[in-house]
Amino acid sequence: MTANLESQLFVFILATFVGLEVIRRVSPLLHTPLMSLTNAISAISLVGSIIIAGAGKSELSTVLGTLAVACSMANVVGGFVITDRMLKMFKRREPGK
Repeated sequence: MTANLESQLFVFILATFVGLEVIRRVSPLLHTPLMSLTNAISAISLVGSIIIAGAGKSELSTVLGTLAVACSMANVVGGFVITDRMLKMFKRREPGK
């Protein structure tokens, strides 16, 4: 393992813990706007993965780019489904239902 890969892995792990701590301290009232922002960021990663998959630099980059497209797409769709469910929680229920 090269030193560059080790440092990138270290930064990724630190960013994961920082992200978890930030998300834990957000008020539940702000979860829906936060999910919408996360969906927008996932869309950016989807565009990046499409660019990597289509670059055709090597077979490995194409396979990893395609895998990234699938993961990003699942993240975007799942995020929108969860956001939709959360928004339905804020709608008033009609009496008798």
